[in-house]
Amino acid sequence: MDTSDITPAFRAGCTMSQLTDDKARTDLLNRLKRAEGQLRGIQRMIEAGDPCLDIAGQMAAVRKALDSAYVRMTVCFMQQELGARLAPDAKREAELTAVLEDVQTLLGKVR
Repeated sequence: MDTSDITPAFRAGCTMSQLTDDKARTDLLNRLKRAEGQLRGIQRMIEAGDPCLDIAGQMAAVRKALDSAYVRMTVCFMQQELGARLAPDAKREAELTAVLEDVQTLLGKVR
């Protein structure tokens, strides 16, 4: 994405928060560690001279795992930021969680 046309003042006011939920961070890190393990497995397959079709299948699985981790991170971020800004009560929090779970499901279908 070309950000050269974004003014410095806008850029300064547009800072992203970090994930503060320990459970969400742990989940995301575990997803990334699994993908890392899959990548190491692909490297071993290439070194061993495995068929390209088998390697391609594993590469597709890693891409899907990374896409899934990205969607999960995005939804966790949205839930965290919307919850902080809207300060919903328990009922609204449950509704927000349900809507964001639907968003995650819908985004998962894009891949």
